[in-house]
Amino acid sequence: MNASTGTAAPDPAAPVVDPADRTKRLEEEGEIAADYLEEFLDIADLDGDIDLDIKHDRAAVEVVADDSASLAHLIGDEGEVLDAMQELTRLAVQTRTGERSRLMLDIGGYRAARRVDLTRIAEAAVEQVRSSGAEVELDPLNAFERKVVHDAVAAAGLVSDSRGVEPERYVVVQPAADTASVTD
Repeated sequence: MNASTGTAAPDPAAPVVDPADRTKRLEEEGEIAADYLEEFLDIADLDGDIDLDIKHDRAAVEVVADDSASLAHLIGDEGEVLDAMQELTRLAVQTRTGERSRLMLDIGGYRAARRVDLTRIAEAAVEQVRSSGAEVELDPLNAFERKVVHDAVAAAGLVSDSRGVEPERYVVVQPAADTASVTD
């Protein structure tokens, strides 16, 4: 573990992957996911287009429609249906490739909007920690949401960790170890 960044050290036994091969694999994941989702939309008689991209070293797939409200039931309360759809799509990709997929699925821009909201929540927690010097506990979040918060906190120079057990797992934002000597 790299103490300064909090990330795992590279595994020296891990095979080196050519970036072009990695990009090709992620594009293939996206295409498989798109085929799966298009078939799902056809069966469910829903209108929607599929956008593919590669973001943060993952295949990124989004279902979009002229009327985003028509996709609301594919998102569900607090993204619960979206999370399930993402897992099903990952399984479809794994079935075809034989490898576990980390693809991210968004429907109707829900995750993009949620990322903005979570970044604001993380920034508010960071300011509260900086002003009080005490750690701040956030409400329970799913894995995607926790990752967004952890990234925003790290970008602000503080540290965070996850505590609790699913579905009540939450993020705790803490002062950085060396913040005692820093003045704002």
